[in-house]
Parts: sequence; structure tokens; C-alpha cells
Amino acid sequence: MLQRNKLGPVLTSCKGKGVISFIIANYNGQRFLVNAVASALAQRDVDVEVIIVDDCSTDDSAQVAMALAQSDSRVRFIALSSNSGPAGARNAGLAEARGEWIAVLDNDDLIHPGRSAALIEEANACGADIIADNLVLFDDEAATPPSSFLKGKRLDGPQWISLASYLEQTVMHGSAPNLGFLKPMWRREWLIDNHLKYDANLRIAEDDDLIVRALLAGARYRLMPQPWYFYRKHGASISHRLSPANADKMVEAIDRVGPDFASQSGAVRRAWDKRSRSIRAACAFTHMIDAIKAKRLGHFCKAAIGTPGALLLFRQPIMSKLQRLIPKLPRGEGCKLGETDVVFISRQRLIGATNGSSAYLLALAQAVRDAGLTPHLVQPSPSLFGRTPFIKLRPEMDVFASIRIRQSLQIEAWRITYSPGVWLRALHGAASRLAQKAGLASGWLAERKAPYAIATPWTLADRLYIAQFARGSRPLRAVLLDYFFQAEAIPYVMDPAVQSAIIMHDRFSARDEQFAAAGQKDSVAAIDQATEIAGLMQADAVIAIQKDEADFVRAHVPHTKPVLAPMSARIVKAPQPGAASEVLFVGSNTAPNVHGLHWFIEFVWPAVHAACPDAVLIVAGKVADAITVHRPGVRILGLVDDLAPLYANAGVVVSPLLQGSGLKIKLVEALAHGKAAVVTSVTLQGVADLLKGAVLLADEPEPFAQAVISLLQDDKARAELAVKAWDAASQNFGPKTAFAEFSQWLKPTCSDRDP
Repeated sequence: MLQRNKLGPVLTSCKGKGVISFIIANYNGQRFLVNAVASALAQRDVDVEVIIVDDCSTDDSAQVAMALAQSDSRVRFIALSSNSGPAGARNAGLAEARGEWIAVLDNDDLIHPGRSAALIEEANACGADIIADNLVLFDDEAATPPSSFLKGKRLDGPQWISLASYLEQTVMHGSAPNLGFLKPMWRREWLIDNHLKYDANLRIAEDDDLIVRALLAGARYRLMPQPWYFYRKHGASISHRLSPANADKMVEAIDRVGPDFASQSGAVRRAWDKRSRSIRAACAFTHMIDAIKAKRLGHFCKAAIGTPGALLLFRQPIMSKLQRLIPKLPRGEGCKLGETDVVFISRQRLIGATNGSSAYLLALAQAVRDAGLTPHLVQPSPSLFGRTPFIKLRPEMDVFASIRIRQSLQIEAWRITYSPGVWLRALHGAASRLAQKAGLASGWLAERKAPYAIATPWTLADRLYIAQFARGSRPLRAVLLDYFFQAEAIPYVMDPAVQSAIIMHDRFSARDEQFAAAGQKDSVAAIDQATEIAGLMQADAVIAIQKDEADFVRAHVPHTKPVLAPMSARIVKAPQPGAASEVLFVGSNTAPNVHGLHWFIEFVWPAVHAACPDAVLIVAGKVADAITVHRPGVRILGLVDDLAPLYANAGVVVSPLLQGSGLKIKLVEALAHGKAAVVTSVTLQGVADLLKGAVLLADEPEPFAQAVISLLQDDKARAELAVKAWDAASQNFGPKTAFAEFSQWLKPTCSDRDP
């Protein structure tokens, strides 16, 4: 007799993609059940019900399940009166399901929040009755790195799984990944119309048996290569135990289904026969192992004589024993993080405070340190190397307790990649430069920039790296994503309850509009507002670099908390009016800096230099690599290890940005050095009220030039503006003031891991 909570009305979709019923057969799943249910409830763009069927657990998981059902109306609880095994429990769940789609979720597994909507969309588009995806196999004890279940051509793209191909790839102990381990979603109406349910006699391979019978009945089975189901491997997993009794049931199941193959094609029958032989061999092998353990020589000989092919399976335990004798090379370990650790995930080239976004990230890491927590950096893509296969980390990178970069080696402060793609780009770059000098730079030898790593598509290897090195053995304090492009990393931390935040240096959709209006192209990515909002919604919070970004999140990103954390800076002891002959621009090689500096050199600087012939424009930072406009009095320095002397000597700092959003970090840096500055409205976006009177503002070439000239020629005016700049920085951008809200967000809150 079933005991269940009160049934609600038949479910109808409110979100457009469909309604999905997750069936969780639970037996002694207390340790992982809460997170499994949380990952099901976190599905985006679909309506969800979760049916937990407790199969007479002897731990407290039934109480956990009941509490979950009481706390969320989408969760329903069924308690079986006798232990029925996974198949029987799932049949009980099937009988109560109300969704258009049925998904099986093991009580110790997790799923990607976008999985259901994506699979349903694909199934509806192609008319599939069954649809599955790739598995990420992960070891709960971190004994082996996470890995992809599918291999080779199965990763090429969506594919149909025919009956013959399914049988061929479900051979027991075969070399290819056994497709029977996949966790498909089913169209419920199709199951009902074809009167199919699980074989309750099976305690293992029940999913596989149902799929075989479904394919025999004409089901259309679609397989997606995306790694959206997270399959936990551990000693208690049912799928890792094959007892003689369970093996006998599997043989009985193939004997029952076998006659249905008589009318199939020759290829299908051959595949079925091969698969059947493998199951019988596995069954005999299981009996042999049991006989050895029980020291029953007669039983062993009987099984060996009856199925001699089973003797070949002994190669597996023998090889396993031999492999344990081979010394293993040391490898990076993951999963050692815990409740005092904060993981930063970034794909930008981060070697130190060499540009605004890097400086901001490092300032946040220092704030984590100041809060008594430990920051770690995980960089899952070798594309950050660009066309230079090695980078040297500056001393300020020591703020991170650990730094991991995929496909790289560490030699003291150096990181050297062994990614073939990076080395090929480096060789191409060298060849291109030589060809340019020889006048041959065309075709293959034409100059090609490396992709901007932060916005490149995520690869399978990137995701697996996150699963290995950004996952904690205990719950992390927080995960911080460097721009919304990194939101895809959140599910692969494999903790649905982890506190996550996207660091919003900039509002990319606003940049796109500005560049389009100027007929120019952004150096990072063209992003519309809807895409940016969808990315920001994936995190619990957004760390906003200024009030404009925080207000945008508050207005457009529901259920995501804006955390205002303006860029902090170390304030010098006193204002520095500097020399009347030096004008300074500092910036990285990004489109806003390049376009703004070109505008200044071409349209503003000639007037400044004419009025002040001794004046020099000093250009520092990687922006120097992109300068194509040259004028008298312009000195290009490039990347400088220490900017402090340049700031101290400069009489005027300019920030002539024409596009871009977010707090302009180099502006804050200039104010913190007590400098007189001339800026545009774009530079002041979001902080115009805070800095009123602390800088000079001009948006057209002539007034901009006059503002610079007036400061260079009037020592008193320059000194007074430097004082106002220093005061503004001290009041608004000191670390304690700037990061107070962020530090509060980092503090532990009441956990909802336990219902």
C-alpha cells in the first residue's frame, strides 16, 4: 500500500517549454538526496515536479524526503510498504507522474540547470520519444579526475540511436562506453500508449531493459553530446555491484525479450545475439568470482564449462591488479576546498594588476583575504595565453592561495602552456611578422589576432577542469565568476547550494550600443541586453562595480542580488600636482581605450602641444601596442612594471573614452594618486555625482584641449584640482568603504542544505 502526500491537479506548463516529472527512487540516500532534489528544482524554463519514492530506507532519508515535500509544493513523497528495488520504485513514481516528460534522477546524482529545457526543445524539434545526454563521471572522493562518458564520434553532435546501434554499444564489458548507463528523458504519452514500464524483477540494468523494449516498439531515441548529467561514482552505487542473483535476473530478462527479435533484420539479430552472449558471460563470470570467494571449486568449474568465454573476463581484475603496481605520476588534486574557500573563475589573461579588470579582480581577492577567507583562482581555458605560450605572474598574484591554469606547467613565477593550439598561434604570429617585414603578409601569413579568451565558447575540457579544481570536498563559501561569460562554470562546481556571484566590471550590452552608434566594433564580444540578462540570472548575486550596474541588475535581473563593490584603491599620503610638462594616459589594449586614445592624439593633442610645446604625452600600458596615429610630443612606453612614478610626475591624467560602461578603473587609480584629471562623460558614467568638481569634464576636442592646457599652465588650479581628486578618492574608494557590502555578502548565512 502506498503512503503519499495529497496529489495536486494535473500539471500544465507555465514557462512554455513543458512540464517534467523527475522520479527519484530512494534507498538510503540521506547523504546526497537534498542536493539531487535541489538540482531538479533548479531547472530553468520548464515546470517541474519531483517525485521521491522511498524504497524502505533504513537511514533517515525518508524523513529528509518528507521534509522536502513539506517545504516545496513541487516535491511529492511516496513511501513503499516493502522494498521493491529501483525498477519497482520507479514504476510507483511513473504511476503518479503528471508531467509531459519523465526523467529519472538517481538520488546521488546532479543535473545541469539548463538540461531539461534544452533536451525538451531538441526532442520536440526532431520528434524524439526518448532523449539523453552525455554524463560527467565524477568520483565523490576525488580518486580520479572527472571525465566525459561519451567518447569519439559520439561527441560530434546530436545523433539518432537505432536499435542495432544501441545493442552494439551495450555489450557487457565491451570497449565502447555502454549506452545503458545513460539517463534518458521519456515522453510520458508515448510510454502510456505503448503500455511500457520497468521490469520490477530487475535490480540492475532496469533502464537498459526498458530502452531495448522501447526501441523494439518503434521509439525514436535521440542522443545529445552535451555534458548535462552529473553521475556520481562511489562504493555505494547500485550500478557498481553485480551479484549472482542480479546477474541471473538479467539473463531471465533477455530470455523473455529474445523471441521479439525473430522478426528483426539480420544486423539487429546479430547485434542482439552478441549482446546476449556478453550478458551470459558476465553472469557466469559473476558466479565464478562468487565460487572463488566461497572456495567452491565444483561451482567454478561448472560455470567455466557452461560458458568458457567468461574466463576471458578475468583479464580485467588481473590488469587492474597489475596497474596498481605501476607507479603513478603525480597529478593535480582537486576537491580539497571547503567552507573558508572562495574560488574565482576567470578566463582573462591575469598576470597582475596590469589593466583595469585585472586590478579589480585582485582587489576583490584581497577583500576576500581581509574577510578571513582564502581566495583561489581557477582558469579553465589555455586560450588566455593568446599567442604567447608563457606568462610571468607578478607578485600581486600571491593574493591567491592557489592558481590553476589548464594545460600549463609552473616554473616559479612562470606559467608555460603545452596547448598545441597556443604554440601554433605563436608560430603563425612569428611567421606573419617576418612576412610583413618582407612585404609578403597575405593569405595564410596575414596577421590574425588570437581570440579574446574571456568570451570564447566553453569546451568540454573547460567544464571538466572546473569539476576537478573548483569543486570542494566540503561546501565552498562562494564561487565568483569573472564576467557573465563564466556563468556556465557554476553547475560544474557540482553543488546546487553554493553561493555564486558574477563580477560585473562592465555592462556589455551598453558597450555594444555605443560601438554600433560610432560604426565601430568592440574588442570583446557583441552582446545584446537579453543575452546579458540571461547570463546574469544564472548566479545568486552580481558584484556591481558601480551604482549604474547595480541599478541595472535590480531593474532587469529578477531573483539576483546586486552587491555594490566599487573599485578600491590605495590612496597616496597626499595630493600630487606633478609637473606642468607631462600628460599621462594609462590603459590596456581594449577597444574603448584604443578608440579613445586615437581620438585624443588625432584631434586634441595637436592643440595642447601647440599651446604647450614642452608638454609630453606619455602612453603607458598594453594600449601602446595598438597605436597607429603618431604626433610630435607623444612618448610610447608600453607595459610598465610600476606606475607610481609616472603618476607622481604627471601634471594631468586624461581619460578620453568614447565608448564603454562600468567604473573606469584607471580613473579611480588616478584619483587615488591625487591627480588632476580631464575626462569625458563616458568615463564618468555612474560616478558623475560622486566626482562632481573633482575632475574636469569635456566631450568635444576643443574644450577637452582647453581643459588640459589650463591645468598645465596654471599650477594653482592644477594643485587645487589634485586636492579635490584626492579627497574624492579617500571618501569613496578606500578598501573598507568600497567593499563593505561585498564583505557582508561573503559572511555565512543560514544554510538551506538541510530541509
